[in-house]
Amino acid sequence: MTMVSRRYRVLVIAASIGMLLVLLAGVLVTNTESGEGCGTDWPLCNGKFIPAKTLESAIEYSHRMISGVVGLLILLTYVITYRKYKTDREPNLYAGGALLFTVVQALMGAAAVKWPQSPPVLALHFGISLFAFACTMLLVVWAYRNSGHIAGEQPRFTVPTSFHPRIMLTLVYSIVVIYLGAYIRHTDSGGGCLGWPLCNGEVIPAMDGATGIVFVHRVAAAIMLLLVIGMNLHIRRGGRAAQGIARSGLWALVLVVTQIASGALLTATFGNENVYIFANLLHNLIVSFFFGILADMTIRSRILRERRN
Repeated sequence: MTMVSRRYRVLVIAASIGMLLVLLAGVLVTNTESGEGCGTDWPLCNGKFIPAKTLESAIEYSHRMISGVVGLLILLTYVITYRKYKTDREPNLYAGGALLFTVVQALMGAAAVKWPQSPPVLALHFGISLFAFACTMLLVVWAYRNSGHIAGEQPRFTVPTSFHPRIMLTLVYSIVVIYLGAYIRHTDSGGGCLGWPLCNGEVIPAMDGATGIVFVHRVAAAIMLLLVIGMNLHIRRGGRAAQGIARSGLWALVLVVTQIASGALLTATFGNENVYIFANLLHNLIVSFFFGILADMTIRSRILRERRN
């Protein structure tokens, strides 16, 4: 078993927190419509190193500064991971993935400034940020499991071969639901369904415009909840062998329920700009950890399945 030092754990935690800040800063830029706060200049802001004192410029430029600092931290994390654990494939996969998605995210951000992008493409930007954060979160979990601070699955334990496909399906489906949520933000469709759980007072509203987009997202989120419940029931049938996976499954269930509740909060606060922005940040914070846990469960279930074979 690879033993991980305390200094390395501090480094990967800092990288993960930094990537989460980048993700939330991007959400703030979108929800405050600050994407054009620096005009079409990049990396400068309206042709200046220090931008004009406007709220939009401050938000957009802060996002760029945070992204730049965190990008260097991710690069450092990758270099140190490769040097210290070059024979261990798992941490290098996470660190390399974090670096790759961080670079892609930066390039997409620059492209969005230089050339107008369609909402479907802009929604992908959030997805790339989410993958980058998930990679850093997986690296944190790996570091703690290999330092004895997290009780992982013992080598003698295995899981039924059916676990991995079930968890993988849930993970892939979550990407669809998350993308729909990002698409709602980038099309300003948040007010498409007023009221919750009904949409504009109807069980099934008119499926056009913003209403149709938001309603489809709500139905997709409800299906997500059912998938996570089914996944947990499936895992519970695995008995003692699935203890480590089961704990993560319960966390996933708590987070998806909380995520749905934060979605209801979004609806309730629509029109109250300051509170709505806070609710949106909370909504994205929860889904980031939810996705990270599902990703970890997918990887754990695959490793344990391979032990069985």
